[in-house]
Amino acid sequence: MTAPPDGDVIRVVLADDHPVVRAGLAALLSSLPGIEVVGVAATGREAVREAVTTRPDVAVLDLQMPDLDGFAATRELARTAPDVAVLVLTMFEDDDSVFAAMRAGARGYLVKGAEQDEIARAIRAVAAGEAIFGPGVARRVLSFFSTPPVPAADPFPDLTTREREILDLLAAGLSNTAIGTRLGLASKTVANNVSTIFTKLAVADRAAAIIQARDAGLGGLGGLGG
Repeated sequence: MTAPPDGDVIRVVLADDHPVVRAGLAALLSSLPGIEVVGVAATGREAVREAVTTRPDVAVLDLQMPDLDGFAATRELARTAPDVAVLVLTMFEDDDSVFAAMRAGARGYLVKGAEQDEIARAIRAVAAGEAIFGPGVARRVLSFFSTPPVPAADPFPDLTTREREILDLLAAGLSNTAIGTRLGLASKTVANNVSTIFTKLAVADRAAAIIQARDAGLGGLGGLGG
């Protein structure tokens, strides 16, 4: 979206299902310099309707709302009003909620109880096209991306390295002779390894072994030469 020029008022739609919270937030946001509340909503569907009608710069959404929750409302806004930046303001700060909201299209995520200055800064940031998180949420996001990914489980833990190489070439469609040539093994050695592979995979024939291997991503000749 195009951010409002410096000095222009940022127009905001606010959605929260609790009347007292909604009124308090509306009063708070209206008191902030350079911010104008142009619509309020009690449900996700109302929030989408207000945003589509008024075309604000920012929609401040709670996640837990009737009719259409904040996640669905964010996705709907991304489809129907893509120029409206979504800032989530909610009581939930678990990883699932944070990442689900960001995947839905939210540009910012604050937890209720944030200071007035923090809310104002977040609204201005998302209006300018930036992504912003409250301190606790930011730590979660950074931790998520700094944690090494968990290696995928080995689909064939009983196979030796050599047996895995042979299975990979089987899955690529090579014959025993061709596998022997590629790996520098006698055909009989390859045949013995193939029999062992069948036993370990609990399959009766070459076709069944190939199916299992390809389902596990083997057969691409990766790392074995062209």
